[in-house]
Amino acid sequence: MDPRAASIIGIYERHAGAFDRQRARTLFERGWLDRFTALMPPGGTVLDLGCGMGDPIARHLAQAGFRVTGVDSSSPMIELCRARLPEQEWRVADMRALTLGRRFDGILAWDSFFHLDPADQRRMFPVFRDHAAPGAALLFTSGPAHGVAMGEFEGEPLFHASLDPAEYRELLSANGFAERAHRAEDADCGGRTVWLAQA
Repeated sequence: MDPRAASIIGIYERHAGAFDRQRARTLFERGWLDRFTALMPPGGTVLDLGCGMGDPIARHLAQAGFRVTGVDSSSPMIELCRARLPEQEWRVADMRALTLGRRFDGILAWDSFFHLDPADQRRMFPVFRDHAAPGAALLFTSGPAHGVAMGEFEGEPLFHASLDPAEYRELLSANGFAERAHRAEDADCGGRTVWLAQA
């Protein structure tokens, strides 16, 4: 593993409170979330990988009637989730080693999966596949092109990485997902590069 990627869990453990204070609650992701939920049955189940403190995305999904299982490697983040949305399910776990033995109607990895190094990103696609019910929706963000981009949070370097779009398409197809939508650096979503696929 790239040592810069290995530092991510510690950053979110140390700075959960700062992230919670700074995270926008405007739900600028709504357009993509609407497309995601349109592929799922009403009241369906969602696996939120790298759920953070659950607000605003998991809260939005729960309020729309979906049952959320949130997974994050940061214990303080999950504590915030449990306090705010106790009726949902929250787990402290590393998404890379996840084996819940259950399948979900939707799988979400919003602003989380891209903290993994390229090798770990490749290994996540079988994790997606193994947790996807027939017809499940998959929504994740990446970078626009292959490479590493370093950010900063609370004075610490923050690792981001991306594969090439062609490789994401190959991984989706090889693991039983069909691409439904993709937009690089979506200006309507804070410049994020977004993928929507379906099992």
